[in-house]
Amino acid sequence: MWLAALAILIGLAILVWSADVFIDGATALAKKFSVPSFLIGVLILGIGTSAPEMVVSVLAAIEGSPELALGNAYGSNIINIALVLGATVLISPIIIRRGIVKRDLPLLLLITVIAAWQLRDGTLSQADGIVLLILLVAVLGLQIIMSIREGYHEHEDDMVVASADSEHSNNLEHSNNLEHSNNLEHLNNLEHLNNSESLEKLEPSVTRGLVSLIIGMLMLVASSRAIIWGAVELATLWGLSELIIGLTIVAVGTSLPELVSSLSAARKGEHDMALGNIIGSNIFNTLAVVGLATVIAPIAADPVILSRDVMAMGVLTILLVTLCVFAFKTKRQFGRTSGATLVLFFMGYTAWLIQSVSM
Repeated sequence: MWLAALAILIGLAILVWSADVFIDGATALAKKFSVPSFLIGVLILGIGTSAPEMVVSVLAAIEGSPELALGNAYGSNIINIALVLGATVLISPIIIRRGIVKRDLPLLLLITVIAAWQLRDGTLSQADGIVLLILLVAVLGLQIIMSIREGYHEHEDDMVVASADSEHSNNLEHSNNLEHSNNLEHLNNLEHLNNSESLEKLEPSVTRGLVSLIIGMLMLVASSRAIIWGAVELATLWGLSELIIGLTIVAVGTSLPELVSSLSAARKGEHDMALGNIIGSNIFNTLAVVGLATVIAPIAADPVILSRDVMAMGVLTILLVTLCVFAFKTKRQFGRTSGATLVLFFMGYTAWLIQSVSM
């Protein structure tokens, strides 16, 4: 018992620390290469934190249980939006950008509709899996192109402002006397030397960013597993059933990397990265996790997945789009009221899940 409690306490401490290291590494790389934070959130945080789900689903398909991949992916999508994003904005509200409302959320909604349409007959064939993987490549390519293009536009705007400031400074210099000009020249020489030193120190930051990213990701997953193990051990000692443990502790525990990384990003002001983590993770779950498992082995879905999980995922995605559009149109933060709504949805879904499985 004490070992399980110790695993939870140490796991939580490492989890919080590793999330900060992970986000710091991602932020450093984004700034170094002038990559938009949302793109980092989608590609690195979203896909990286979904890697465990992909491994579990592929192994399940290989071992002859491909339906587990479906429940794993869709359940993770529901938890990502309802619990992870809900808890994140309850603690640290985020700002919704135009690109997210105009492009990324409609894309997530479209992917969700396609996933539901493929399951209209209760089965997913290998052809369906190939379609999902092709869509994954297309969506990631689109995200990269559009996000980088937006980043270039923002960079050009900054250059225009900088150019205007430079021109204004030059006009002021012409009005100064010779002694003041000499002082400015001396200061410029010092600034040039400082910039040269900064450039020499810039390259190691890429290495540090990559190392922080990798170490943070590995420790996130490891600490999450330690917490899950400790919680399951304690719950078993307290007499809880395996079903309840699986539906609550394990379900929430596997989403801890997404939760703490999103919270860390939001606390550091990386709002696009926090939301990009959720959107990227859900896109990856729907297209890659389900797609790979289906290519390995066709899936015959339990009817309850259609009537409960797919419907819950669709309703929740629509709710997310509605709340984000409302926040953007009213120029408000995506804040605590929206977060409370999402968390209440998660609580209701969990109660529904336990009731339906117990019947």
